Amino acid sequence: MRARLSDIAQQAEVSEATVSRVLNDRPGVAPETRQAVLTALDVLGYERPARLRKRSAGLVGLVVPELDNPIFPAFAQVIESTLAQSGFTPVLCTQTPGGVTEDEYVEMLLDRQVSGIVFVSGLHADTAANHDRYRALISRPLPIVMINGYVTDVAAPFVSCDDRESAELAVAHLVALGHRRIGLITGPDRFVPVQRKVAGWKSAMTRLAGFAEGELDGLAELSLFGVEGGEAAAGRLIERGVTGIVCGSDLMALGAIRAARQRGLAVPGDVSVVGYDDSPLMAFTDPPLTTVRQPVAAMAVAAVRALVDEINGHPAPHSEYLFRPELVVRGSTAVVRPADADPGGGPHRQRPPTSSVAVPA
Repeated sequence: MRARLSDIAQQAEVSEATVSRVLNDRPGVAPETRQAVLTALDVLGYERPARLRKRSAGLVGLVVPELDNPIFPAFAQVIESTLAQSGFTPVLCTQTPGGVTEDEYVEMLLDRQVSGIVFVSGLHADTAANHDRYRALISRPLPIVMINGYVTDVAAPFVSCDDRESAELAVAHLVALGHRRIGLITGPDRFVPVQRKVAGWKSAMTRLAGFAEGELDGLAELSLFGVEGGEAAAGRLIERGVTGIVCGSDLMALGAIRAARQRGLAVPGDVSVVGYDDSPLMAFTDPPLTTVRQPVAAMAVAAVRALVDEINGHPAPHSEYLFRPELVVRGSTAVVRPADADPGGGPHRQRPPTSSVAVPA
């Protein structure tokens, strides 16, 4: 429907000449008057002329793993919001087991002529993956930024949480509560964040808990990420007499709590558990989860700013930005029982089952 100047002028309470100047994008109209005319167009159901529509700075791809782990939607939300504030339209690509792969998503994004791509915990974190895929993107050239993972010979900005420090924080907290036999549960060791957590745990255990490195082999369990992986790994550690467990994710920590309770043990009365991420709702589990918080908002904003700088021709330093984690103490950790403080780690005494933890079935 063609806009009638008289209707728009009446709605905006301005002259038809002023409406004409606004519609033709000519100077000499006050910003508030221009906005009144545009609002009148919208109210009357007229389509704005193409020259007056807000122009998008372009599309930006956002490739994230599955969304079952709430930390990934948390990253996606902040990244999408920050991109929108910079005028970019985010295109979310979510991977699922057996679904579209990262490389297939990248091809789709290239077909849509995206201005850049943000990768969250992608193949760049996998030391067994071929990283030539990222070098090929950079050579196009296409700006990319990667979160949580690092490849030394890929010339792009990387944004990570300091995983080594996160494990050290968790161990130091448990040692301060009197724990010595402190186990570690995390994912497959081909991933960079896992390798760093293992290194931090080993360092803290030798420095703070008095173990020789050779004595730690039975206290670390590498499993599948998720509740089930955490449950299976925690069961094995509990049988070896640990009193504290450091986990590579909050979901693994929930699995560890489930494993303890299935054996009639109380958390934190018999076993203390520390998660990692501080993903949404961890303050509302039973017990509320002590965890190491990733600074998601700061990391996401830094990643977007680095990408936007690259897109605008102002390359960000091609190195890794490390963000400090924060220990969040809640109800899943407590002072070790005197009988359990012996580094020899005898078996736990069985206790009546407690109420079930709020984790997926």
